[in-house]
Amino acid sequence: MSVYTAPNRSDAGRGIFKGMSKKSKAKEPKKEAAATIRVGEYGRYQIKSGYIAGVYMARAFPMPPTKARGLIAEATGETEEAAIAALHSAIDARDIRRSEDRRTDQSTGTQVPTSDEYVEALNTVKLTKPQGAMLMALSLAEADGLTEERIANAGSYKSTISARKALASAGRTIAGYLSSESGSKVPSTSCDGMALIGSRGVSGHEEKPGNWILHPELCAAIRIAT
Repeated sequence: MSVYTAPNRSDAGRGIFKGMSKKSKAKEPKKEAAATIRVGEYGRYQIKSGYIAGVYMARAFPMPPTKARGLIAEATGETEEAAIAALHSAIDARDIRRSEDRRTDQSTGTQVPTSDEYVEALNTVKLTKPQGAMLMALSLAEADGLTEERIANAGSYKSTISARKALASAGRTIAGYLSSESGSKVPSTSCDGMALIGSRGVSGHEEKPGNWILHPELCAAIRIAT
């Protein structure tokens, strides 16, 4: 199985304020000085930290611009630096749990992301309209899959080769996004774009290749994300 590993997140607790900007809350009358919120990054997440309601807190959110919403993780500490370091550890632990939930596609040996990972990726990466149309068509076909001709037609491609290249590119885009989350000890998804999208089914005729079938995890994610 061919896997690649995301760049190391070394020195997680060092220089964590480097490059972080300060965002002050709007001043309100009859109140003491507003809390200062620091904004930074860790992996593919935006980190916001500060002294809030008497507690040093750090929180992770999807990196803008993104359609994803909500809190990813949070942590507290005796100092702001400790809260951020604790948040980094929480994110890394989350990545490891996710990687352990991935299944291995027996036909390709590829580690298939969970539906939650696919949903997060689809809400963040920018796919072209033809790529999205082909993925939607494959998701509707479910386990029956589609021929290369029907996939190309869904994406308005005249060539099945062009359609296949576009799908593989979509897979690599998703893989790249998920890999930016993984820590050094978490194996990433395969760099084979088509293998991350799905696999080819068994054909009843030797002369004809089998249909392309979307991974069920991605199939479910497309319906949630769209």
